[in-house]
Amino acid sequence: MISNKILFSIMMISIFSMMNFANASLESPTKQFKNGIAAESIQCNAWLELVIRNNGMPACVKSETAEQMQQRGMLSSSIDFTDLQKDVIHIPASEKEIETIPASSMSVVNFYITDHDLNVAHEGVEVIPTQGLFEFTINGIQIDGPENMIETGQNTGQFYIKLELPETIDGRALSQDDIVLIKYMDSSDHAGENRVLVKSVPLTKTFANIESSGNGSSRIGHEFAVRIYEPDANKDSKDEDKIPLRELEFRGEGGIRATSDNPKFDANSPYLIETGPNTDTFEVVIKIPRELNGKTIHIGDKYEIRYVDRTTPSNTDEKIILKGKIG
Repeated sequence: MISNKILFSIMMISIFSMMNFANASLESPTKQFKNGIAAESIQCNAWLELVIRNNGMPACVKSETAEQMQQRGMLSSSIDFTDLQKDVIHIPASEKEIETIPASSMSVVNFYITDHDLNVAHEGVEVIPTQGLFEFTINGIQIDGPENMIETGQNTGQFYIKLELPETIDGRALSQDDIVLIKYMDSSDHAGENRVLVKSVPLTKTFANIESSGNGSSRIGHEFAVRIYEPDANKDSKDEDKIPLRELEFRGEGGIRATSDNPKFDANSPYLIETGPNTDTFEVVIKIPRELNGKTIHIGDKYEIRYVDRTTPSNTDEKIILKGKIG
């Protein structure tokens, strides 16, 4: 006979094994986000904490990393979602709301509509035809939308919609900051009246962002950190990834051009290194030299640090530029 103590031990081992398997199977926050999961609904492994960056993108980080990011002003929220993030777009209307992914690509806008009136089959996942419920326009010109929307899970009352955008509108290719307007015709609000929810979404070509610890002001010979937010460079959710320094280009007055792997910058690493497992943020510490390529850098000179995002939603190379001044 197996004792109760041994049976209990076997059960606990099985439970922990199942938990570890579930955690190991989680996709990275970036993949979950790009698959249409709302930022605040991203799932993290048990040893990591969910944070939301200032630009609305989620990340799973260690507690100490979350604290450092909070101190640096890099977060709009932590795991406490008592308030919706300012970068996540919501329209409240009784129980109805539209939520869109903050950074939309040039080809797809992912968004959600929460409407519990459509959640009829509480034991199943609803698939609802969109005809008569939605109207989509770009710069005032109506476009076709998806035929159906699908509930995010059993009894959630939240529905996912993937709006594929046309390549052109009114004979012109889509461009940065074109406006997609989403209208949801709610025929049964809490007062039994018709209501229209409206949300506008400006398009953007890239998810990447670049910033510095000096807010664009640097002194010759003094260290400062350059950070790049680049989800596409996060290829391993468990370890810190790297971006070669040659991907950063320094441009100064007088025609100065050099990549940041130039020894003159005295970088603390030959790479921008991810600030923690799965943070999507890469950092390097450099110094601006007095002289570069035989040309002198002067106090008061303006400069640019450029990064080219080659894995954009728009499938185009987009320059991400940090502008600064020598103090």
